[in-house]
Amino acid sequence: MRRKRSIALVIREHDDDGRVAGCGATGRWLVVRRPDDDEDLPGVWGLPAGTSAPHESEEDLVRRIGREKLGVRLEPGARVASGSTERPGYTLEMDLWTARLGSGGVDLGRGPETTTRYSDWKWDGPPALEDGARAGSLCCRLGLELV
Repeated sequence: MRRKRSIALVIREHDDDGRVAGCGATGRWLVVRRPDDDEDLPGVWGLPAGTSAPHESEEDLVRRIGREKLGVRLEPGARVASGSTERPGYTLEMDLWTARLGSGGVDLGRGPETTTRYSDWKWDGPPALEDGARAGSLCCRLGLELV
């Protein structure tokens, strides 16, 4: 069976003095809403994610997710979780990384037409991922395992 490698991101809201807020259930993360016509998880709120291109490093994928999907510069952090799930026709293997917002404000939909274009974003707590996890979202499940 074919394997698909992806990365999802935990981007924590910054405090006023630039420190990153805590990772626990009381912290707020950048969550995105998949479009209503999404093939796998229509309208589901989850974590920003992307699929690896051939020969692309994990750090470069983190930066590309920021640039193409969120319109921001991201600084890669560290891998904090991994998991996999079966999808029709392939196995999705996902690493969950932390990332930190660099410059720019979030500006969705800047990437190529072939990428998932999120319909909305917000700062919210990890409980915002619960519906997505129930719907089968691997990034949501991995995010909830952190809290």
